[in-house]
Amino acid sequence: MDEQRNIRQPAVAGLFYPDDPENLKQQILALMEQVPPLGDAGWQPKALVAPHAGLRYSGPVAASAYATLGARADSIRRVVLLGPSHRIPFRGVATTTASAYRTPLGLVRIDRPVLDTIEALPGVTRLDEAHRPEHSLEVHLPFLQIALPEFTLVPLVVGEAEPETVASVLEALWGGPDTLIIVSSDLSHYLDYRTAKAIDAETCRAIECCDGSLLDPYRACGCRPLAGLLRVARERGLKTVTLDLRNSGDTAGPRTEVVGYGAWAFH
Repeated sequence: MDEQRNIRQPAVAGLFYPDDPENLKQQILALMEQVPPLGDAGWQPKALVAPHAGLRYSGPVAASAYATLGARADSIRRVVLLGPSHRIPFRGVATTTASAYRTPLGLVRIDRPVLDTIEALPGVTRLDEAHRPEHSLEVHLPFLQIALPEFTLVPLVVGEAEPETVASVLEALWGGPDTLIIVSSDLSHYLDYRTAKAIDAETCRAIECCDGSLLDPYRACGCRPLAGLLRVARERGLKTVTLDLRNSGDTAGPRTEVVGYGAWAFH
């Protein structure tokens, strides 16, 4: 953290995405422009699931999620963003003491009053160490900065947590039309192209049915926040739309070992 202003600094700028602001902006705009139009879908997303790999690998799939916000962008004032912890092992859901996240595109202000309200919930703890190196939240912020005119952030890194723990946090933060929920997750890792396609298709069907029982870290690194979202979506009767399902062999990598990516909207 920035000790003087308590700002969480970028951990993967220049690695997962460009650290030059103009280059980053143009790349994200280009990805968004390449998303096929949904037409008159007749729905607006309450929640999204999108991947968090390097921009050249999962950026096209993530863009398909953020492209759904066009008609609703002006009404969104708060984004609740949950992602898995890749580097720091811990139990529960981690908040942060930071006042903002910094990206090359500027500061994303954290909604401290809202974040503070959930810290009394079971399984929720302040843990800046989980936020400092974690990319699963960070890589979504430039997309949000481009897609939304103005918003505050509720960032949550999820460790070893039961679906009901995550679900209770989501229920507390659900809010109205001004609140957007995003879960960050990639799919299968380092399988051959054909095997990955088959396993990711199974995972996709489970997500479409809001069934978290099939999920594990081998199918989705964000299985824990995702399982919590699926539980709430099922209880609230949300419908799921699959927006994209590909892997790194389709975007920018070889097909001998691939990482799967998917994007879904819940409405």
